[in-house]
Amino acid sequence: MNLSKTALGALPFVVLALASSAEAHFLFIRVTPPAEGGRAAEVYFSEQAAAGDPRFVEKVAHTKLWKQTEPGKLEPLEVRKTADRLRAHLPSSGSVSVIGVCEYGVLTRERPFLLRYFPKGLAGKPDELNRFQRRPEAPLEIMATIGDESIELAALSDGQPMPGAMFHAVDEDLSEEEIAADDDGRATWKPSAAGTWSIYVKRVTPTGGERDGKRYDEIRDFATVCLSWPLASTQADGKAVELFEDAIAARAQWRSFPGFRAKIAGSVDGRPFAGDVKVAADGSVQLTSDDEATHDWVEGQLASIAMHRAASTRPAAERPRLRFGDADEHHPLGRLLIFDGGQFASSYRVKDRQITVVNRAMGRENMTITVLDNERTADGHFLPRSYTVHYWDDASGRLVRSEAIEDRWHRVGSFDLPAGHTVTASSDSGQAVRNILLSEHELTE
Repeated sequence: MNLSKTALGALPFVVLALASSAEAHFLFIRVTPPAEGGRAAEVYFSEQAAAGDPRFVEKVAHTKLWKQTEPGKLEPLEVRKTADRLRAHLPSSGSVSVIGVCEYGVLTRERPFLLRYFPKGLAGKPDELNRFQRRPEAPLEIMATIGDESIELAALSDGQPMPGAMFHAVDEDLSEEEIAADDDGRATWKPSAAGTWSIYVKRVTPTGGERDGKRYDEIRDFATVCLSWPLASTQADGKAVELFEDAIAARAQWRSFPGFRAKIAGSVDGRPFAGDVKVAADGSVQLTSDDEATHDWVEGQLASIAMHRAASTRPAAERPRLRFGDADEHHPLGRLLIFDGGQFASSYRVKDRQITVVNRAMGRENMTITVLDNERTADGHFLPRSYTVHYWDDASGRLVRSEAIEDRWHRVGSFDLPAGHTVTASSDSGQAVRNILLSEHELTE
């Protein structure tokens, strides 16, 4: 390997070495798509940016992370340990780079060495990510400049490119590609397939020292970067659109709905009420009850039920623009679908022709609806029986409150009308239970 005098001056006594195989464990950061609770940076100690061995989580739990959403502005993140990974909350939208540092400790193979990891995760628009800067204190960092069809990689050792550096790119099937940097320390790489790529590079420095009472003869550094290719796809995926449209068609809907009237009773935070209600063909609600204090909540709940049962009015030509959020086909709640456009940044999960999860970013809060149980109507469509709603603070990712909801239905003619609606809400201020019971349903002429 030919190193210039400049490179030798910047990288004294540095030896480049290759990792033995992609089966070794590295520290990877993956920026998740907007899903349950918003968006997150997940840290894995594994062969790729996917869940690793839970036994190793404690060994990397002291990892520090910083986010960069503006060029050169690094902000520390709160890192939380879960069963098999670390997690840090991120803003629900926008381009972001997350970089970390973890001193794993002193290990002994053929000689004692200090093992250090410098992971990075990227997500967003290429032109914005390309303006982001390195972390000045990072001894080793992979910089990725994203183009339309390829990525330029550079391994910066103390801020200087490493000539001849060997990058290893691992895809979701653990197939590995090797990309060698040129004499200027840069490599151009065109990913061979769409999906999540986990890239790593290694540097060995023959510098001795001591850490936690253990002597070492050299330092082994690994820098990683994880990204999805392509980065900023907004193209609809036909299979994702079909999956979503099929689930929408399987939902119970009030087609040619004439409206209905019923007797109503219930309790809101211990306040009983009773009266009459009329839901019009357009979904508007007219409520007459003996307790004005409960009026707004009851009317709002019934209006929401009517809105969700209303038949779709979307023109056939205006198909939703959806794509798969990841490649996980085995998630217990189904495939993640990202919805582009609309008032909210939304994503869904679909399984067995049912929408099981709805995620929405609503400014200061992120909301997740998780369906626990559906029932089948007489004509074979799905109606919700029980589901939960969780609200998270978008700035911190903290859970603000949660609701457990039970719905019961009564069939009149060809319509399944609400018969019971119970909401159990929990927060740090306590628990509240509210319910609505409807009876003597009559369709409006």
